[in-house]
Amino acid sequence: MRAAPGEFEIIREYFAGAPCGEGVVLGIGDDCALLQPPAGEQLATSVDTLVAGRHFPEGADPALVAGRALRVNLSDLAAMNARPLWFTLALTIPESDRTWLRGFADGLLQTARAYGISLVGGDTTRGPLTITVQVTGATAAPLRRDGARAGDAVFVSGPLGAAAAALPVILGERTVEPGCFQRAVSAYYAPEPQLQTAAALSGLASSALDISDGLLADLGHICAASNLDAELVMEDLPVDPLAVELAGSRALELAATGGDDYQLCFTVPPAMVDAVKERCAGGESAPVQIGTLVARTPGAQDRARVRCFLNGEEWQAARPGYRHF
Repeated sequence: MRAAPGEFEIIREYFAGAPCGEGVVLGIGDDCALLQPPAGEQLATSVDTLVAGRHFPEGADPALVAGRALRVNLSDLAAMNARPLWFTLALTIPESDRTWLRGFADGLLQTARAYGISLVGGDTTRGPLTITVQVTGATAAPLRRDGARAGDAVFVSGPLGAAAAALPVILGERTVEPGCFQRAVSAYYAPEPQLQTAAALSGLASSALDISDGLLADLGHICAASNLDAELVMEDLPVDPLAVELAGSRALELAATGGDDYQLCFTVPPAMVDAVKERCAGGESAPVQIGTLVARTPGAQDRARVRCFLNGEEWQAARPGYRHF
């Protein structure tokens, strides 16, 4: 029986063979990676940590966990309209189990190849299972949160609510038939970073972010950054069919507050609305207009607000979205 691999053997055996792409002068194996930024573009970087027992179940398939860890970071690059270039991995594991490491590495590098991003370094240590991924991309036309204006249309890039509705299935709290189970696994572990949609929005959208903590909470960040309020028409909200299947009458609330779908929420000046629909037709998703940004009341001291209306009546969610603390 082979001995458990040490830190440097883990790097050499499972991660050092990662392909190197654009701008990688020196990758894994030295004290630092050497990277060449693309000429004339800005770098966009983001980092996210997933903790076992909080962001994914203990004992989850390591390949699925790895894919999710990278995908949720790629979604941040999409929100900034940055194409993926490089990422680093800080992996804390309770033991150096070869079977787990092989599954994790295969899932991570398969996802990296699918999105054309290169693993260029990181760290491995012993402790409670924790996965930290930092991604870097490049953009010539970044989409920020603070560019919106009153009158802009509010869009989401695709259906919402599936991941939140799938969570009880993922946690083993609910049993469903095999086909539904596979769709729940895909919804939670394999969100699609909206990179193509973001590229199509270049020059059209006034602001954007990805929906990780719930639409209402995340749209509130755009409102706060742009000093505006939002008014949403809830019957226009695209609710994922899986959410309806799993959550029934709660599906609309999960679409508004559940998070983890990693679709984009973005705003568009009125003159650009038709152009957005034309550019995104036939793409990875079909953006849907769900509301409008409005001016805040002069002198108002409260926080930026996202007001929701269902069939003409004001609608209030039980909670606005996920809170980390």
